[in-house]
Amino acid sequence: MNALPQPVPLAAVLARGDVWRGDTLAHLPESTIPSGHDVLDDELPGSGWPRGALVECLVDRWGFGEMRLLLPALAQLSAAGGWLALVAPPWLPHAPAWAAAGLAPERLVVVQAGRQSAWCVEQLLSSGGFAGVLAWPESGIDARSLRRLQVAAEGRPVFAVLWRSTATIATPSPAPLRLALAAGEGGLSVRILKRRGRPASRPLFLSIP
Repeated sequence: MNALPQPVPLAAVLARGDVWRGDTLAHLPESTIPSGHDVLDDELPGSGWPRGALVECLVDRWGFGEMRLLLPALAQLSAAGGWLALVAPPWLPHAPAWAAAGLAPERLVVVQAGRQSAWCVEQLLSSGGFAGVLAWPESGIDARSLRRLQVAAEGRPVFAVLWRSTATIATPSPAPLRLALAAGEGGLSVRILKRRGRPASRPLFLSIP
């Protein structure tokens, strides 16, 4: 007769980084990147942007300074020698501006993917060769494609960000972290729509020029 498996103490289960209580935030410090914004890090599980998981940033338009939210983290990845990829961006990156922000333009890849943006993102995530992948997928990307992207990112040390429209706020998404961004007076308003752990109680204001 086979021996029954020994039960695992509840405390041991709760100590795992990928398990969290509903009234607390998940704690994955080894899998996160400091955002460079203390007030935001205080509200993010693991005190930073997650690696190996999709992050969705939802906006209603482009060009109000939304990229400045990510620049400190991207600069850290670039300084460590990581490659960054932009898939189907709505603008072409300005190399001197990226260099001034601490990023190495020679390790930046821009992919003009058109209708194949979701497929391109999946290939980049699966390759394991990029420290950061930022993408602006087509507006009609479906739940199945989003799930494939989440699976492709899982277990890899990649900072994966999808920029999508605020029109998708009410649409379910497999992304563990979802933020809604808006321009504020002298900065950026950040509303955490979804995170691993308790819901966020209020929007955040970041003083980003």
